[in-house]
Amino acid sequence: MDKNLIQRTVSGIVYVAIIILCSTPLGAQLLNSIAPGLIKQQYLYHGLMSLLLIVGTWECVKIMKFGNGYEKWVVYPLVIFIFYMFSKRYFNHDFFFDFRLSEILALALIGIAVVTLFKYPNELYFDSGKLIFTVIYVALPFSFALGLPKFSSYSDHFSLEVLFLFILIWSSDTFAYLVGKFFGKHKMAPKISPKKTWEGYAGGVVLTLVLSYFIEHYQPELRGNWMIVGFLVAAFAPLGDLVESQLKRNFGVKDSGNIIPGHGGVLDRLDSFIICVPVVYLYFILEKFI
Repeated sequence: MDKNLIQRTVSGIVYVAIIILCSTPLGAQLLNSIAPGLIKQQYLYHGLMSLLLIVGTWECVKIMKFGNGYEKWVVYPLVIFIFYMFSKRYFNHDFFFDFRLSEILALALIGIAVVTLFKYPNELYFDSGKLIFTVIYVALPFSFALGLPKFSSYSDHFSLEVLFLFILIWSSDTFAYLVGKFFGKHKMAPKISPKKTWEGYAGGVVLTLVLSYFIEHYQPELRGNWMIVGFLVAAFAPLGDLVESQLKRNFGVKDSGNIIPGHGGVLDRLDSFIICVPVVYLYFILEKFI
């Protein structure tokens, strides 16, 4: 068997296992079976998001090739500060998904950053632009991700929104790849991601909707309607891949890193997650008013 295939398989299994253990009660149950009362699930999840945040920031700084100015050193404190402010809300159970102007503005900034990347890339060749983009592109999505699951400080309850979001993203990517490989003819964005096709995109949407139907049917305690979440994921997950591909293309970089052997870096693996989290978070805000 090809050594690279073995490496990709093993690292992929480890990656999926970490996501499952940190985004479901299984992680705390496993650790507490070894040392009772060792940790609560919310700390594992927060730790995972913190790790992804720091590594993702480091990769983005490396991709965008910051100069030696102050921006390279200011970006980390800014990212950590924003994440800290959301962390306070997380542990104080303050994610009520109300219509808060500050949250809407933060979500809008992510959209502006994406438009800037595609339409005005020259703005990102200055360190000040790189600083702003990194903070928006990395800090805000992982911070909003803290608000997706619900947990109780007084019980083992920890809701599974993040796990099923990952599952839908993985299914969307897999279905789009398989349908595109066998039936794809019309390129979606040949200059950015030559392998993506409109046929694959359509296949990803349809089959992800099928999976989301079963999630909605068998997991009624999840927040929101997961047929809608599934559609949003299938629609926006490919955009996440295109955003990261465009970012690397603009700066002449092949992979964001190699922390996941055979799969690249955190930004390579979580490009769809970074875009889907704000979209799903916005839906959770709006669905209270529908």
